[in-house]
Parts: sequence; C-alpha cells; structure tokens
Amino acid sequence: MPPTDASAGTGPAPVHPGPSGHPGHPGSAGTAEDIRDCEDTLDLRLPDEFLALIAGRTPDADERAPGLTQARPGPLDAHDLLDRVGTWGPTETPVGPFQLLPVHAERDLPIISGWMNDPAVAAFWQLAGSPVHTEEHLRAQLAGDGRSVPCLGVLDGVPMSYWEIYRADLDPLARCYPARPHDTGVHLLVGDVADRGRGLGSALLRAVADLVLDQRPACARVVAEPDLHNTPSVAAFLNAGFRYAAEVDLPCKRAALMIRDRSLRHLM
Repeated sequence: MPPTDASAGTGPAPVHPGPSGHPGHPGSAGTAEDIRDCEDTLDLRLPDEFLALIAGRTPDADERAPGLTQARPGPLDAHDLLDRVGTWGPTETPVGPFQLLPVHAERDLPIISGWMNDPAVAAFWQLAGSPVHTEEHLRAQLAGDGRSVPCLGVLDGVPMSYWEIYRADLDPLARCYPARPHDTGVHLLVGDVADRGRGLGSALLRAVADLVLDQRPACARVVAEPDLHNTPSVAAFLNAGFRYAAEVDLPCKRAALMIRDRSLRHLM
C-alpha cells in the first residue's frame, strides 16, 4: 500500500487519495466493522487468480474469473490483473481528453520525482529528496505481479497527474473492509500547482472511476482511502460520485473509505 494521501482538488494541495458518498456525511458512516452489517456482502474467498499467483501457476480457462483477458502459457500475465490498463485509450472528460499511460521509469522519473518534491505532495507521499526514492517506489510496482500499475495522467496531451490503479482486493487494504473480488483502487496526485483547486481532481476522478468500470466488467466498485482529516480530498471524491462508507485504520493513517458503485454510477 502506498504511503499516505494529499489534499483534493478543491483546496490548495494536490489531489491524492492515499497510497497505502453524497448520501452520507463523514460522521454518518461507522467503522469498517459497522459496514459489515449494512453492506450487501457475501462470504468471500480469495480470487482464483490470486491463489494462482501464490501457487505460481496460470489458472485454467474454466477457473479464470470473469473479466480477465486470456492468459498466455507460463506465469500469470501481470497485465491481466487489471485488464491491461495501457490499452484503455483516451476518454472524454468535461475538462478535455484524458488518458492513463503506464509509467516508463526512465522516461517519466524526472517529472514524477519533481512532483514528489513539492512540499504539499511530500507531506503525504513521503517521497521527497533524491529521485532514487521515487524510482524505488515506481520499480516496486513495475517489477511486481501487476496488482498495481503506476500511470501518468495526460490531459490534452500534457502529463499533469500521477495515478496508481490497483487491485484493492489483493492489497493489504482488503484486510480493513469487506472487500469484494475485483475491487479496484485509485491513488492520485495532481502535479502542477496551477491545476489544483479548480475542480480538475473531481472531474478526473469521476472519469477514471467510470473508465475502470467500463474496462473491467468484473469490477463492481472503485475504492479509495484518503486521509480522514484531508477534507478537500474527501470532498473531491464525493463530488466525483463516490460515497463515504467507513473509517479504516491503515498503517500510516486513519482513512475515509470511499466507494463508487457500478450500480449507482448513473445516480451519483
């Protein structure tokens, strides 16, 4: 799980829901234990592709969870865990055409490291200083099994944000709430000070959440965990159609669990 989170696009700090709503107010939902009683949940088991990762094998076609692309022979294709983020292509948003481009470390390290050294970002991501810190953070994901994909957010052809799209059900976060198979998480920071505080964060969060739901048919929910005290970030998620579900205790913070449901996406 990435570090902690920064503020949302409604304030002076960058949107970042936290490396590791409308119907409710942050005080109206309870703890993760509380929502176990009110969420429509089932007795869950670990997803088959996660069990396959542990076993070091590729699931057979009849084992593979719905929504996963065809795996090649040999080790499980890392990109299958998130349905090939790099092929999702651009999407139209109220603020212009937007696309997630998976990070290429050598190419993208300078710009991402620069953003991480912005004091407003550094306070939450804790990756300020030498580019080596940022590089280690990126390469840990790039060399992993594909459960987290770091991306540049490109708006109108200009890189302006950093995203992490990750399998929340395969993340330590899943221990803190009643996770469902294929829950997909998002982390975000808006890099340029000029792009903060004018609603970009909410617009892009809504667009990316909808993109996830469109491209990952097995995913019923997009989740995030901004710092509970990061009011601008929580507000950005609410404005983007997420609902406040619970408070959860994570290693680096007490977080607000935010959820955008497929079933409610056209209502919120």
